[in-house]
Amino acid sequence: MVSEKDMSLRRLALPFVSAASVPVSFCCGGKTVRGIPEEFSPRINRIELNSSVVLTIVEGTDKNGLTIRAECTEYRDFPVSEWVAYLTNNGEEDTPVISDFRIIGTVFSGTEPTLLRSNGDYRKAQAYNLETEKIDRPIDIFPDPEQGLSCAGASPYMRLKFDSVSAFTNEPYFINMAIGWSGVWRAMFEPVGDGVSVFVSQYRFNTYIKPGETMRSPKVTLMACSGSDESRARNMWRRWYFEHILPRSDDGGRIGPMLCLHVFAENGDEFTGATEEQQVKGLEKYIARGHKPDVWWIDAGWYKCHTWYDSVGSWSHDKKRFPNGLGPIGRVCNENGVKLLLWFEPERVSAGSELYREHFNWLYPSAKGPDYAFNLGNREACDWMISRVDSLIKQYGIKIYRQDFNFGIYPYWAENEAEDRVGSLENLHIQGYLRYWDTLRELNPGLIIDSCAGGGRRNDLDTMRRSVTLHYTDIGYGNHPIKQLQHRYMFEWIPYFRAHNMSWDNHDGTYQPVENREQDSFAFHCAMAPALTDMTNRNADDAQMELSVKMTAIWRRAAELMLTCDYYPLTECKADPSDWYAMQFDGCGKGFIQVVRNIAVKENEYTAFPHVEDENAIYEFENGETGERFNATGRQLLEGLRVTLPERSGLILFYKRTDAGENS
Repeated sequence: MVSEKDMSLRRLALPFVSAASVPVSFCCGGKTVRGIPEEFSPRINRIELNSSVVLTIVEGTDKNGLTIRAECTEYRDFPVSEWVAYLTNNGEEDTPVISDFRIIGTVFSGTEPTLLRSNGDYRKAQAYNLETEKIDRPIDIFPDPEQGLSCAGASPYMRLKFDSVSAFTNEPYFINMAIGWSGVWRAMFEPVGDGVSVFVSQYRFNTYIKPGETMRSPKVTLMACSGSDESRARNMWRRWYFEHILPRSDDGGRIGPMLCLHVFAENGDEFTGATEEQQVKGLEKYIARGHKPDVWWIDAGWYKCHTWYDSVGSWSHDKKRFPNGLGPIGRVCNENGVKLLLWFEPERVSAGSELYREHFNWLYPSAKGPDYAFNLGNREACDWMISRVDSLIKQYGIKIYRQDFNFGIYPYWAENEAEDRVGSLENLHIQGYLRYWDTLRELNPGLIIDSCAGGGRRNDLDTMRRSVTLHYTDIGYGNHPIKQLQHRYMFEWIPYFRAHNMSWDNHDGTYQPVENREQDSFAFHCAMAPALTDMTNRNADDAQMELSVKMTAIWRRAAELMLTCDYYPLTECKADPSDWYAMQFDGCGKGFIQVVRNIAVKENEYTAFPHVEDENAIYEFENGETGERFNATGRQLLEGLRVTLPERSGLILFYKRTDAGENS
């Protein structure tokens, strides 16, 4: 996948060259500073983190004690560089007000520049749209400032494309770009001369820095890719993500597919009515019926509460429903090789909770209430939360720590900062948030973190380095076309995620009002993702359970390929129930093609045009559900793979590729 031509474009990914050319700039007391100037007496330290990754640290301090620290991470196996900068006040007095603190202030040269971007997730059916636009005017991108979340209304994953000559190559090229900032970032693209000027910053930053205090820039990742084939740029990103970003499992290998099961309480919202006995018996019944999960999921409501939403901030179990804590559930999970997942929401605090009563000074109020925001930027508060949650992880046997975030935190920052400290609370909070997660992982080797922020509203690259997103949206679990559009984005940029096999379509061919159908093969076809929650009830009849066990085996076979193969969308996803949906995963001589006939599709036939690695090869296909087999040459596939499907159904064709000579 990565060619010499790609690696020759490493200069476009801004590797470290010199202290003066470090891509950081800011204005301090009216004076603009670019790079790390000589008056800061810069020092350079290069560290080989492993055989593939080199970290260069450039650090310098001026006469007043202001220290600039820039870190460049370079990858030897991909044309990728990453930059982040820190400003620390090592002096004895406050610094002047610092503004325009930017990272990656550079110009990418080339003609006909275009930008591929998305509107992220913001609890709307129209989210996760991919849009391409020409950069023929300034484009200013930032998520919704009122939310304070990195993916709410704008995605921090983008792709630049140049169609013709640049300063470094006579061919088209791409720049994949991702921003690591878990609050509100800003990316500006502006046409200049024969290229595009790009900079990234925190959206709001106009603050002095106190003695001993550090402020951090967003972290920006840049990947260069030669040529005009966007599928190469897409799959180079996926391969790099799996190799360097996706957190590792207990044994140091890649995280594999995860089947998630759970039992909601018969009474109460979410898990507010759950009990120890109910959860243990539910897990044991699934296992006894041959449907063993990888993950046992306990969501909001395991603590003492009236409703799951308005009782957060007392992080201990409800002693009435869980007299022995959740440890007995964790032990049953561990004995059966199942990971216990437990939900938390540490940054939101309800009035009357333990934190409200005993540590009110760690909380931020807001006129928009009614909740309070827990200040992770306060080191004492952050350490308390680390200690409390770490003790529960160990006591309960938690293997997957799930963190939610169900409110907009921006007003809590904005209403509690002075005019000359704009952005400081956000900056310190984000640093504390990352330290909180890093410390939990250090204290609990192999711990998996599930990132959820009312859906996928905080899945920037800094967050994803430390987590997976098992709940990337709150919208459309059972609305198949909406889910297909979401998956299109996720497979491209954040390729480890979870789906529900829910169906909300009514028998009249509409999705309103919502009707929860029983799980069938169509529901499974529309939930093909690396992780899956099967909604089949533990008390389902034998036929239903047999179908779920069969389809789960097919899903797992496909999920393994999703985590090892390249991704090729074969249809445009427009969230339209009258459209066909098709995708392909291909790699290492094997893969699968999936075709889904959505509920309002009128045609019985569809012709897919799959990616073909070798037109002379033989492709040996197997229908995942029926076991039927057939062969086709690569040349035949290039002419189209014709599929006939009944209404509301799907087809998954696994294949392996062999050279024509092996079958002659």
